Amino acid sequence: MLLLGPFLLPAVLLWATPRQGQTTSPTRNPLEGTEIFRHYCASCHGVDGRGHGPASVALKHGAPDLTRISHRNGGTFPFRRVKDIIEGKESGPLAHGNREMPVWGPIFHEFESDMDFGEARLDAVTKTVEAMQQK
Repeated sequence: MLLLGPFLLPAVLLWATPRQGQTTSPTRNPLEGTEIFRHYCASCHGVDGRGHGPASVALKHGAPDLTRISHRNGGTFPFRRVKDIIEGKESGPLAHGNREMPVWGPIFHEFESDMDFGEARLDAVTKTVEAMQQK
């Protein structure tokens, strides 16, 4: 068995080496707000945030239109409240009923390379929702 080691290692390394002309998938930026929104929120809220994502039809109350948060709040975006709703610290509007929206806080606080980027992810996705507001 020990005699196979020197022969198998080069074969494994050759197999694992990218082939010429192959493209690799782009590196995902875990702190990019639009990417976080697209990955975690768009299935219900839609990529435009208007509440018409493909999974919204399965919700009991539908997904709220995130582009009108400022309008519903007298023209001011309630950044802290929205962030707390996303994180799960505060319940959302009645449209969420029994909290159909997942609690993303624990997921965004997953550790990577011994650093907790959860707050940065929450800030980034909340800023993305803020940028969607209708003027």
